Amino acid sequence: MPQTAKPSPTRLQRLWLCETLRLREEHAGPLEDGEANRHARRQGGDLAGRIEARALLLAERDGQLQAQQHWLQGARLALGLLLVLALLSGAGLALAALGDGSRPVNVFWALGSLLGLHLLLLLGWALGLLLAGDHNAALGRLWLWLSEKLARDARAAQLGPALVLLLQRRRLNRWLLGLLVHGLWLVALLSAGLMLLLLLSTRRYGFVWETTLLAGDTFVALTQLLGALPALLGFPIPDAQTIRASGDSALAVEAARHAWAGWLLGVLLVFGLLPRALLLLLCLWRWQHGSARLALDLNLPGYRLLGERLQPASERLGVLDAAPASLSEARGGSTHLDSSGAVLLAIELDPQRPWPPALPRAVADAGVLDSREQRQQLLDQLGRFPPARLAIALDPRRSPDRGTLALLGELARTAAATRIWLLPPAPGESLDAERLGDWHDALQRLQLPFADSAPLAWLESGHD
Repeated sequence: MPQTAKPSPTRLQRLWLCETLRLREEHAGPLEDGEANRHARRQGGDLAGRIEARALLLAERDGQLQAQQHWLQGARLALGLLLVLALLSGAGLALAALGDGSRPVNVFWALGSLLGLHLLLLLGWALGLLLAGDHNAALGRLWLWLSEKLARDARAAQLGPALVLLLQRRRLNRWLLGLLVHGLWLVALLSAGLMLLLLLSTRRYGFVWETTLLAGDTFVALTQLLGALPALLGFPIPDAQTIRASGDSALAVEAARHAWAGWLLGVLLVFGLLPRALLLLLCLWRWQHGSARLALDLNLPGYRLLGERLQPASERLGVLDAAPASLSEARGGSTHLDSSGAVLLAIELDPQRPWPPALPRAVADAGVLDSREQRQQLLDQLGRFPPARLAIALDPRRSPDRGTLALLGELARTAAATRIWLLPPAPGESLDAERLGDWHDALQRLQLPFADSAPLAWLESGHD
């Protein structure tokens, strides 16, 4: 079966990865990012775009991109669990409010059971929005905690804090958590309303109100006040006579039952469902509006340091260097580069070995790489002028250490096609078969073709 392509990260996910890597480097020190920096400089663009390109390559290399996907999967699973909890809680509210029908329902106790906690938390959310900076809802903190636990990936440890810091730039935390909180409450109240409708449709309930201190006229006024807005939507309001009569005992009159049931449903809709739905839409609008303008804070120390490496002063001043006439000097090498040519280079050869061999005119000699500085300079130039064919000569008497293998991978990614030349031993010298086998195994893992003979014909023409 053909493999499906991995979806590319959204802009928010790319910014999130940048912030995650910034936190990681602040805590654990700078990453090995030479190849990522060269890739970002080749891509060009402004500093923010280069930081994103660097972060994406490093995140894919170090597993942060996969950890982000695990975190998002955990977030979706956590949201699903909270939705199930909201559904069950809403149904439980309705059952607690009406009971099993064996006793009359106190309408104001039922209303308090359905809307009391909702209204208190709604008031707390509004006060937190007005008086505090970023509102940290308990449900939001629970969701973030569950998301991290369900991700089950140690590399996701800094993703949660990085997301919080990123969203605080434009105070988007409150709107994201508002989406979560109001969405869950909307589900809970919708579940309560449906359960209420189901119970009222399948059981016979009588409704009363009771008081010791307040007068009956108070309940008449309160009932009519609460029912005024639902009445505009067509919900019934018990008349004054029905309200007063319900203070003594539950009325057996069918019209009174219907009036109280319709009033209860209307109040739940107007003071429960509608506010949460409107606030959900408000949070969604503010979230979309703010996330579209979200950007990295390039004044942070970590990003300022990256700016010196990803956008050199000459580029910031608008000065572009002319294309170099030759490669920077590596031992024995001097050549012209273009994007369609062929290049031969060697890595850490014995100085006594004669180099380079006789080369066709179409093949450029990049010399021998011995130092870290030579490697960086050559990688920079190959990145700017990628060859069509690249042959890399190695002395297989040396061990295939991780640094050399990583360098081979970086060099191979600069060329359209790459081959490794495992040099034969000099006359009078022997080659360890086990070490040669280690090289073969390592190059096969890198998926790099190799040969024991000079690939000069391939370099010159592209054919064996």
